[in-house]
Amino acid sequence: MDLMTDKAEMRKIFRAKRAEYLSQLRPQDKGLAFSVPPTPLRDLFQPGRTVAAYIALNDEADPSALLDAAHAAGCKTALPHVSSKAAPMQFLPWNPGEALEKGIFGLQQPKQGAGAIKPDIILVPLVAFDRRLSRIGQGAGHYDRALSLLGDSIAIGVAWSVQEAEIIAADPWDVPLDAILTEKEWISQ
Repeated sequence: MDLMTDKAEMRKIFRAKRAEYLSQLRPQDKGLAFSVPPTPLRDLFQPGRTVAAYIALNDEADPSALLDAAHAAGCKTALPHVSSKAAPMQFLPWNPGEALEKGIFGLQQPKQGAGAIKPDIILVPLVAFDRRLSRIGQGAGHYDRALSLLGDSIAIGVAWSVQEAEIIAADPWDVPLDAILTEKEWISQ
């Protein structure tokens, strides 16, 4: 099996694990997960910084309360905007509660209009991760391409604990995360 087949199979396995876990999670526990930023993340939320997150799809870990906390701490906030499979992902300014439009892949994203901004901190979705801070995303490569261009932005994966893999084989273009937040712990090196 080649690396791409392995990653495709891992996506199936970890999406199923995530769905099974969430089907058994009590609603109040699901609602509390990711509702308060842990100290290492809260310390990054400084006035004037830009924090980007995403609108969760399906069973993805939902960072909306974290983005609200960043906004309340005086940070500028942003969401990704994807215009096509091949186009680079941009981050557009967005404040919690503002209208969104449906984009490619079913993404909820800000309307094109405001210029792209460079986030200082990016809360990144993922399908699977390991303790080396490697991740597997949806497979289109949008986040890896964006992170490679953003250089010094701090990339923090947001995931359910059951999405942890023993090891993920990284491709040369994969960009490691700086930390990972699950509903149970903060993982960093």
